[in-house]
Amino acid sequence: MRTYLVTGGAGFIGSNYINYMFKKYDNEIRIINVDVLTYAGNLENLRDVEDRDNYTFIRADICDRDAINKIFEENDIDRVVHFAAESHVDRSIVNPEVFVQTNVLGTATMLNAAKKAWELPDGSFKEGKKFLHVSTDEVYGSLDDDPNAYFYETTPYAPHSPYSASKASSDMLVKAYMDTYKFPANITNCSNNYGPYQFPEKLIPLHIHNALAGKELPVYGDGKNVRDWLYVEDHAKAIDMVQEKGRLFETYNVGGHNEKQNIEIVKIIIDTLKEELDDSDPRKANLSYDLIKYISDRKGHDRRYAIAPDKIKAEIGWEPETMFAEGIKKTIKWYLNNTEWMEHVTSGDYEKYYEKMYSNR
Repeated sequence: MRTYLVTGGAGFIGSNYINYMFKKYDNEIRIINVDVLTYAGNLENLRDVEDRDNYTFIRADICDRDAINKIFEENDIDRVVHFAAESHVDRSIVNPEVFVQTNVLGTATMLNAAKKAWELPDGSFKEGKKFLHVSTDEVYGSLDDDPNAYFYETTPYAPHSPYSASKASSDMLVKAYMDTYKFPANITNCSNNYGPYQFPEKLIPLHIHNALAGKELPVYGDGKNVRDWLYVEDHAKAIDMVQEKGRLFETYNVGGHNEKQNIEIVKIIIDTLKEELDDSDPRKANLSYDLIKYISDRKGHDRRYAIAPDKIKAEIGWEPETMFAEGIKKTIKWYLNNTEWMEHVTSGDYEKYYEKMYSNR
């Protein structure tokens, strides 16, 4: 049975990945989920798998060298899927040191632990081992408004925020280990993810939550900043396919072919909520474009991201399956059907869930 070590598996993308993997492989794999459970980590995202014999949760910080080394010493880890990271740009502007600590030093800790566990006396590595570092398209900087301009794997890095700079740094560390030690790894750089279980500091869940409560919908600048949107389950599939079919030492861009201006996204959310809510639902009366409030632009706000997933399609056969019109409806329906989850994460009760589920384990 192949054993996966997933870091940050209680977060948005990590938990979707774990749920996807068990749906696909069931009892053919074992997953060890390592997460320190910051504000964005939530074990409620994994209720469907928490009682499986082939799933283990370990609360640990990826910067804790002793804790991470112990996991490798006590388990024969075949694959590492490294999601764990601080990821919110606004928070990085306020407190960049935390992002350097987790995203750069934490990645170094993971690389060193895997290298120590997998390296043979002659400097080669055990057969079948692989480390996948999950990163972002933000490392490439900003594109202009030319609709034919895209990020490719060969695009030079030009990060503008402390968050993207920390991710670029962690990418470079992985590249250095691949080049220096021939460490068995891949890097994926993805566009903006959306879907179930996303913490409501990000654009889509924040605006769903605010719109349902009749609160203002903040939009940076003129609202015309463009992002490429990737449905999170499509991303989970891409990560699995890179693990299975990706050439060692390669980077793969994972994009959604769903470019939208931020203001478009906000209006689509309002319109979709109007369609989904019954006329008798009092929240429907609150829904209006009048809720939109333009605010001062974010510092260092990149104008446009657009990622070309040509390489991953050509080499591995992956391409996005969920177009935005379908994905946003699925996402909004999930949030409407999981209001208790939203209440918990916005009140901090997800920490109580951890205590309830794991205090006696």
